[in-house]
Amino acid sequence: MFHMANQGPIQSQLFYFQRYAQEKIPLAIERYEKESLRIYGVLDQQIADKEFICGEYSIVDMAVYPWVALHDFQGLNIDEFANLNRWMATVAQRPAVAKGMKVPE
Repeated sequence: MFHMANQGPIQSQLFYFQRYAQEKIPLAIERYEKESLRIYGVLDQQIADKEFICGEYSIVDMAVYPWVALHDFQGLNIDEFANLNRWMATVAQRPAVAKGMKVPE
């Protein structure tokens, strides 16, 4: 639910206002950047004491990972989120994830 109710909608709005809106609205971009970083903070806390979001690798990690992996594309700096960076490196090493992230090339 966290992904569907928060991460997906918020980061979709950030993509829209950053990349596709005909008129750039700085207030909207700033709002969705801040909210995306807040979401990353929540994720960082969630995985502080576990390897994956729900403890074991699951569909949750599969759904959340591509959004977080695009942080550079969205101009978001996630250096302050040590747990999130560790989790990203762990998930990125999975062969199926590496393969999936190349689609489309």
